[in-house]
Amino acid sequence: MLASLLIAAVSGMRAMTPLATVANAARAGELPRDNDAPALLAHPLVSAGTLALAAGELAGDKMKTAPDRIILPGMVARVATGAFAAASLAPRKRRALAALLGAGVAAGASYLTFHARMAALRRYGQTATGAVEDAVALGTAALAVRVAR
Repeated sequence: MLASLLIAAVSGMRAMTPLATVANAARAGELPRDNDAPALLAHPLVSAGTLALAAGELAGDKMKTAPDRIILPGMVARVATGAFAAASLAPRKRRALAALLGAGVAAGASYLTFHARMAALRRYGQTATGAVEDAVALGTAALAVRVAR
């Protein structure tokens, strides 16, 4: 369950990174055999598409016009991707619980990381704080897949 919680926390920082991470892990055959993740995730087009969306989000986050992550559309996306990615990394029998916990962790992490970023942004600026947050999100996502294996 730790892998599910970690990937859901990443959703609080970046909505598309968990999907790209899970899809690429599924394509590479790196997900645990007992989790039976949706086969659609392993399709090369899905993997490439989610990777492109994640890259766009990473770049867009540094723009001054980027909306706050805690607005309703952003929260809906984060909760949905947190639940889906958490369920995808969970053992088959715990998938529903992982989705429920993943949605909650994603929502909580969204607010926590938003307030932390706003505090840091005043001192270090948009680009620097975004780059640090990207590194934390990508590292945590990679760790989640490693833990799931």
